[in-house]
Amino acid sequence: MSKVTNLRTKRKQAAREEKRKQAASNAAWHGRNKEQQALEYARLAHLARKLDGHKCDV
Repeated sequence: MSKVTNLRTKRKQAAREEKRKQAASNAAWHGRNKEQQALEYARLAHLARKLDGHKCDV
């Protein structure tokens, strides 16, 4: 016989793992000093402007 798998437990484990990944991402994003954050915001703004510059108006 095979082992019985509780799907509710598997679903809860997957949700916990997703929360751990999100927490690690948040810790990396918010655990920086202001200079690093400003540099990242500037980089993201530059990429957004660059992407908008390549849009075609039809």
